[in-house]
Amino acid sequence: MLTRSGNSGGEARLRYGDNDYEILSSGSFVTCAVTGRPIPLGGLRYWSVDRQEAYWDAEAAAQRLGYTK
Repeated sequence: MLTRSGNSGGEARLRYGDNDYEILSSGSFVTCAVTGRPIPLGGLRYWSVDRQEAYWDAEAAAQRLGYTK
């Protein structure tokens, strides 16, 4: 269930699912597990359900998941 209301401006806590995420604590961004960059929730496209972490882009996701050299 996607819930995007009540952004407080700080870091959000999310539960990542297969096709969506659920907001556990409101905020306007999450932090990339690889780069440390803040990812605005509106731009969040890459995450790992198993690791429960977000990635800035496809390259960061591939790096974290071991798909790059």
